[in-house]
Amino acid sequence: MARFCSLFSSSSGNCTYIGSSDGGVLIDAGVSAKQITLKLDCIGVSPADIGAIFVTHEHSDHVSGLRVFASKNHIPVYTTAGTLAALEKSGVANGKFEISEMPEEGVECAGQFVKAFATSHDSAQSCGFVVNTSDDRKIAVATDTGIVTDTIRNAVDGCDLILAESNHDIGMLRNGAYPYMLKRRILSDFGHLSNLACSQFVTDLVKNGTTRLVLGHLSKENNIPDLAYQTSKAALDCAGAVQFRDYILKVAGGPEAEMVVL
Repeated sequence: MARFCSLFSSSSGNCTYIGSSDGGVLIDAGVSAKQITLKLDCIGVSPADIGAIFVTHEHSDHVSGLRVFASKNHIPVYTTAGTLAALEKSGVANGKFEISEMPEEGVECAGQFVKAFATSHDSAQSCGFVVNTSDDRKIAVATDTGIVTDTIRNAVDGCDLILAESNHDIGMLRNGAYPYMLKRRILSDFGHLSNLACSQFVTDLVKNGTTRLVLGHLSKENNIPDLAYQTSKAALDCAGAVQFRDYILKVAGGPEAEMVVL
C-alpha cells in the first residue's frame, strides 16, 4: 500500500513523506533534523527507511534541516541544477552529504520512481515532484508556485493524491500587515497560490480522476485552515463533486502527523 504523510506544511517549514512497503522518500526538509526524526517516529518510519530526499527549492522553509538530517543519516539528496547551485552558494550543500542534480528522466529510489516538474516561483529553479509508488499509485507535491502552468497540469494528470498549495486568502493578504513589496511578490505569477486559485486547480484534478486532495503550505499570517478548506470545498460543490464519493479533502499542517494510505 502507498503511504503519504505531510509531516510539516506551512510557511514556517515543509517536509513530506511518501512511501510504500519497499521504503520511502522525503520531499523537502524545512524543519530541524530532530523535528523530522520525531515526526517520522510518530508514523512508524525510521530515518534508515528513507531512500532519498528530494528538494523543491532553496528557501529556508524547505531546506533548514537538510544538511544535518541528510549528513547524520547518510541520505542522498536530489534537486534541480539551479537549486543545487543555490545550495552550494549558501553553504547548505557543504560536502558532508551526497547531493546530485535531478536527472530529467527521473530517479528510482526505495521502490518509488520520482520525477520533477517545473513550478513558477521566485527561486533559482523550483520544482514539484511526482512519485510513482511500487504499487502503481501516483502522488504529487505541487507547492510554491504563483500560477498553475500547463507543465504542472500535465505532470500531475492522473495522480491519485496531490498536495496542492493553498497559501493565502487574497483579502487577508491585501489587508494584512505585510509590506507592499512582499504582498506584491506573493500575489505575482512567481509567488504562491491563493485559496481561490487552488480551488480551481483541485476542481480540475477531481474532474480528471484525482480522489485525494491535501491542501498545504498555508500561511500562518494570511490564511485560516477552515477558510482554505471551505474555499476548495465550495468550488468542488459547484462542480457537482461529492465529498467521500468523488474525493476526500484534507488540510495539511496540523500538530498530528496523519498518514494517508492508498
